[in-house]
Formats: sequence, structure tokens, C-alpha cells
Amino acid sequence: MLEDRWLIWKFKRGSKDAFCRIYEKYRDDLLRLAMSLLNEAGIAEDIVHDVFTSFIRTSKQFQLTGSLKGYLATCVANRARNVNRAHRQQTARLDVTRLVWPSSDRPDEWIISTEEFGRLSDALAQLPPDQRETVILHVQGGMKFRELAKLQNVSIKTAHSRYRLGLDKLRSLLNSEVAK
Repeated sequence: MLEDRWLIWKFKRGSKDAFCRIYEKYRDDLLRLAMSLLNEAGIAEDIVHDVFTSFIRTSKQFQLTGSLKGYLATCVANRARNVNRAHRQQTARLDVTRLVWPSSDRPDEWIISTEEFGRLSDALAQLPPDQRETVILHVQGGMKFRELAKLQNVSIKTAHSRYRLGLDKLRSLLNSEVAK
């Protein structure tokens, strides 16, 4: 957080290196978040690019009031929500090879990771959109329930409820697969 404030201070004064550090620090997390919300690599990359482009354009007026990662994640989530609304896409299986890069070079571990991620992706796709968004933004985006409630324009209790219901449904879906 302290590093972010320092980077913002330098960035607002024209430091390209500060922007590059911010970009490198958060790009992968934001891309994973966009991929989770959209299920399409090209659109996710465009959204992350647009968020950083907007960030550059508004740098002089930008005031960091909370977490920089939270702010950028909110921007990505809002744009993803707009894209989902515009396209009315039914979520499909995520492009696993773009998201999962196992830490091991062993093929058997890579295959297991890919299969597990595929099952999780399929289960997430079956959640109602509000629950899916809440689970992804909290777990992957690191957003607090207060931030989620504000983003989704609901009470904090509703955000908690969506998260809990989403996790319960995920458990149910994943446990029913294991029983098969």
C-alpha cells in the first residue's frame, strides 16, 4: 500500500517508470479477474488495456482513497459487467491453457491442474451472475465485502449472502461431480 502511494505520487508527476511498475504489479491479477468474469481472453485483455489507458488519461485528477488494486479491480469488474450486459453471453468453459500455468514441469501435475480448473470453471459458469461475480471478485480480486456491496449497489449483508450462497452452490456442484 505504501509502495502504491509512492508510485502514484511519482506517476502523477510524469514518471513512466512508476506507471510501468504499477502495470507490471497488477496486470496479471487484473487479467485473471477479467478472464474469470468474461471467459474470453481477447476481450479480457482489451478491458485490462482500456483500464490502464483510462488510468493514464486521468492520472492528474486521480486520488487514491483506498487500495490501488481494489480500485483497478473495480474498474475491470465494471467494464466486464458492461461487456456481459452488451453481449448477453452465457458463460462457457474458460480457456484453461491461458489461465493455468502450473508451477511444476511434470506433465501429470499439469494435467491434474488443468482438469481441476476446468471443473471449477464449469461450476462457476453455473452460478447466477451476481453470485459468480461476488465469489470471483472476493476470492480472486481480493475485494472486501464493503467494496463489493458498493460496486454492486447492495447492502453488505447481501454481498455476504451472495458469497455464501455462491460457495454453497459451488460445493454442491463439485461434490456431485465427485460422487458420479
